[in-house]
Amino acid sequence: MNFLSRLSVCVALSAVASGCAAKYPYPGGDAAGDADAWTTILARQDLAGWKPFMKDAKADPASTWSVKDGVLTCTGNPVGYIATEMTYTDYELELEWRFDPKKGPGNGGVLLRVQNNDEIWPKSIEAQLESGNAGDFWNIGNFPAKMDAARTDGRHTVRMGKCSETPLGLWNRYRIVVDGTRIELYVNGELQNVATDVEHVGGRIALQSEGAYMQFRNIRIRPLLGKGNGRGFE
Repeated sequence: MNFLSRLSVCVALSAVASGCAAKYPYPGGDAAGDADAWTTILARQDLAGWKPFMKDAKADPASTWSVKDGVLTCTGNPVGYIATEMTYTDYELELEWRFDPKKGPGNGGVLLRVQNNDEIWPKSIEAQLESGNAGDFWNIGNFPAKMDAARTDGRHTVRMGKCSETPLGLWNRYRIVVDGTRIELYVNGELQNVATDVEHVGGRIALQSEGAYMQFRNIRIRPLLGKGNGRGFE
């Protein structure tokens, strides 16, 4: 490995470490007063707590989504998503994702406050996962929300800063704060986007299958007890 390659890996690992060490300024916790109160929502070996929806109704979700040793693998085809069976209103969500360098860059997304009608694609706010564009917003189904007009073209709002993703093959960390009428997106510790005046409703959380092989792990969530008035989980 040459010097530039070693340097890029060091920078990438530093970014991940920064994301892991991120502070959590939002009041959170559960009714018992536990300020941490994180709940892992990805089982070690199965999709317990998640429901798949595929564009091809005849498709076997198991051919697209699988879990082994706490790592969720998505083959990318056919298109669709898995959504939590629970709904959430005010929360802090963390997850890690990566693409396979042998298969190349890809596309995907985390759908927030997903409403009830399952379709491609359901009414929601998308936190983008497309390689090189993590931290962008996509508004799906005219979800009531306001983004920076200077960075918005139609339904798409580009991130604030430079790309903070790791090289292909290394894990990235998303930290997503959904608090009342505000959503914040952090990629490897860097605040990359903010939405305001977001409709304050409960909704599911979904992960997209959008044509790319990708993996997820360490998906966890905690309720917020701040601006969202503690509505938390439903």
